[in-house]
This record gives sequence, structure tokens and C-alpha cells, in this order.
Amino acid sequence: MSDEQVPDPDRREEPPRLAPRGLDRPAVDAESAAVFGRPEGVDGAFAERGAANGRPTSLAPAPTAALAGAFGRPAAEVGPLQRPPGEHSTQHPDEDAFWDGPTPGREDPWRRPESPVELGAPPSAGADPGPPPGPGARLSVREVLFGRRVQPRALVILGVVALLIGAAGGMIGRYTVEGANSLTDPGATLADVTESKERPLGSVSDLASRVLPAVVSLDVKVGDQGGTGSGIVIDPAGYVLTNSHVVAPAATTSGGSIQAVFHDGTRVPAALVGRDPKTDLAVLKVQVTNPRVAQFGTASSLAVGDGVIAIGSPLGLAGTVTTGIVSALNRPVRLDGEGDGIAVIDAVQTDAAINPGNSGGALVDSTGAVVGINTAIRSISGRQDEGGSIGLGFAIPIEDARVIAQELIQTGKVTHADLGVNVRSVTDGRADGAQVQNVVAGGPAAAAGIVEGDVIVKVANRTIAGADEMIVAVREHNPGDAVPVEVVRDGRPLTVTATLASD
Repeated sequence: MSDEQVPDPDRREEPPRLAPRGLDRPAVDAESAAVFGRPEGVDGAFAERGAANGRPTSLAPAPTAALAGAFGRPAAEVGPLQRPPGEHSTQHPDEDAFWDGPTPGREDPWRRPESPVELGAPPSAGADPGPPPGPGARLSVREVLFGRRVQPRALVILGVVALLIGAAGGMIGRYTVEGANSLTDPGATLADVTESKERPLGSVSDLASRVLPAVVSLDVKVGDQGGTGSGIVIDPAGYVLTNSHVVAPAATTSGGSIQAVFHDGTRVPAALVGRDPKTDLAVLKVQVTNPRVAQFGTASSLAVGDGVIAIGSPLGLAGTVTTGIVSALNRPVRLDGEGDGIAVIDAVQTDAAINPGNSGGALVDSTGAVVGINTAIRSISGRQDEGGSIGLGFAIPIEDARVIAQELIQTGKVTHADLGVNVRSVTDGRADGAQVQNVVAGGPAAAAGIVEGDVIVKVANRTIAGADEMIVAVREHNPGDAVPVEVVRDGRPLTVTATLASD
């Protein structure tokens, strides 16, 4: 190639350029040529298959038809991609090594980055398919739910499987927690619930079920003040027996009202028929149709230790039932008269729990019959309206209450027998009695010859141990009855006969 530049008429004259200087290739020693040189007879970059110079060669396998068609050189191109060493370049002297554009007749697509890609024909059926394709791209949640790339049935099955797995996990967790709790016993089983047994006749529940409908709760109101008590229906006409101190506020004050509340919740007004403060009994009348009436028994048939039931409304709690026994009989008890005079009863003592509000309620024996009217309690404070039950309750015997109630219904008032003396309890260490403090002039005691200082020790057949007992012993008789009275005068016993008067 000449170093002189040939002018090109189509191009603008440029400054002369110098051709590249020839390469200085040092000589290759024979030993290196034997190791790194090309095999004999090989001019290209790659030798043919087989061995050369007695050394075996390992060449790449021939490309498949698909690869050759896709990436092979066009058929018009021949020769290797790399020129053998020593061959002079045929580059046009006017072209730069990195030319700006193609030269007509010297287009080489393999040396042009902007050449378009041309794919060959698809591989034939018999061609080697090559290695299997790798895993494709994974689907996102949005594509799975909304991309319509998964069948709905597959989504449903997937949801059901997820629910089953969650349920199984929950059950396993539950059993794990329950099993870890040392206070529980997974193998424990409770006994089957059986039907309630029939309550035998005479049981507390049987007796209470028969008497409760005949016991009423009484609400007494005077202005803004009020109180509660109990009562017993004693007659189908609507007569109710109760204590005098329960209804006394409404009876002694204008504007008071009394209401009776039955076991079924029926509330009706009650009218006062009459009351007897000396025995602490009263009778009311209510307008009801076919009420349940209590059955009467006899307190005289009781014995100490017999079981009894108290029914009433303690502290306003209607329909309350308590049980106990008969603690004593014929116990004289003086009550708080509250301005109505001395009230003394010959009581049945019981340890059944009785509290304020039980007054006027029923004391029932083991047959379901009413044997007493609950009236008073003995408390630590000394007052009957204060404190709670300490196992000392007192009831008026039903025989005495029945006589008083009948007289109140018939006449509206009650008269009692009277001896005409005032007495106090005394004892000499050997015997007890009621000492006469004064004698009413012209009274039964004065007519019988009883004088002050005499100690009454017996009235009729009842032994007198104190003043209260003498009062109840006299009231056991009717006005006009002649009763023997035994006294002790100056240490000598003396018996007189007194005709009782009316109080």
C-alpha cells in the first residue's frame, strides 16, 4: 500500500494524513510456537475436527440447524470472522478504522451495530429440542385475584383449604392451652341432670307451698313514713289477722293507709276492723274473691323440740320461710305497749329466725297448721324493733289469737278478765311469786280479802312465778269467772276465791 494520498473528487480536500506505522513483530522462538502456535495447515482462528501435529484437539460441536439459521452469517459471506495474522488490511485508504458510514460494496452486517436482527426459519421436527425451559415469572396477588389468570374454582378450593388449615390450627391451639392448664381435667365428665324428685308430704317445701298463699305482706304508710309487717288470711270473707303494733301508726294517725300484698303480687287496700293492744292483735278486712285461708292447729299440742316454720316478710322480704324448733311453751313476755297500755302474751318460744317485719306472720307446725302468730323477738339491744334475730322469737298461741280475732270481728273490741291488783315479781330464794303492791278499791281482789303485801303464788291451776305470769293467768279466764287464788301472807299460805271483773 502506498503512503501517497489519492485525491477524491467527491470529497473536500483535507489535510494529508499519515498511514499507520508498521508493526514491529519480534520473532517467535520455536519452543513457544510449538506450544501456542496453530496446528500445521490451519490458517483460521479454529482448527478443523481431528488431530494435528500428532496432538488431539477438542473442538466445539457443530451448531444445530436452528442456531445456524438464527445466528449464522449470510450465505454470501465467506471466510472466518477474524483475519489470519500477517494478512494485510484491505481497508480503503480514505476510510477510518471506525467509519462514519458504510462504503458501497463493503457492507458487513456483523461489523455494524445498527444492523437489524433477522431470525431464521423454525427448527425442524427432528431437531434437538435442547434443554427444558426454566421456571417462569411468579404471579402477584392482584394477578391471581383480578387478572383472570386463575380459574375461579381453583380460588374457591384454595380458600376452603385455607379455612380448613386455620380451623385445624385453632383446634390444636385450643387443646394445647387446655392441656397446659393444670387446674383443668380434660377427662372429667359431669353427671347427667335428672328430673327433680317429688317432694314428700310434710317436708318444709311442701308445707311452705300450702301456707304461703295464705300469708300476706302489709305496707303501712303515714305521710312520708312507712313500715312493713305480715298477716294471715283467717276467713274466706277476707279477714286478715295481724299484730296491733303493725297497724298502730295508721290506726292512731289520720291519713294513714294499709295495703295487703298477696303471694301472687296482688295488691289491695285493707281496712282496720279492730285491734287489741293488750294482746297485740288486730284484724283487717280486704276485698278479694276466694282467697286462700290458713288452717288452724293447736299450740297446746306442741312439745319442746317440735319442728316449726316461720313465714312472713322480714325486712320487707315477702314470702320468707325460716325453720326452727319449739324452744319453750307458756313463756310470759311483756311487749312494748307504745302508749297503748301493758301488752303481755303467753308465748310460744322458737329459735326460727324472726326479724322486724315477721310480726303478724304464721308459725306453722309439721302438719302445715298455724299454731302461733309471730309477734316479738328478744335482741341484745333490749328493743324489739332494733337488732336482728338471735334465736329468741315469740309467737301468740293460736288458741288465744282465735278468741281475740273472733271477738274483734263480732264487736270490734275485746274485754279481758281483771283481778284488780298491781303486782311485782319477787322471790325469797326458795319460791317465786307476784307481790301485791296495791289493791283497787271495790275490785275483785278487795272483795276476796287480798291485801297489800300478799304474794300471789297460784291462780286456779297455774303456778305464778312473776308479775307477767299472773297477768296472763288471769286473762286465761273470762270476766265473771270465780277462780281460786293462793297467796302467802306473813309466811303462811292462804287460798281465797275471787270473781273476776272486766277491764
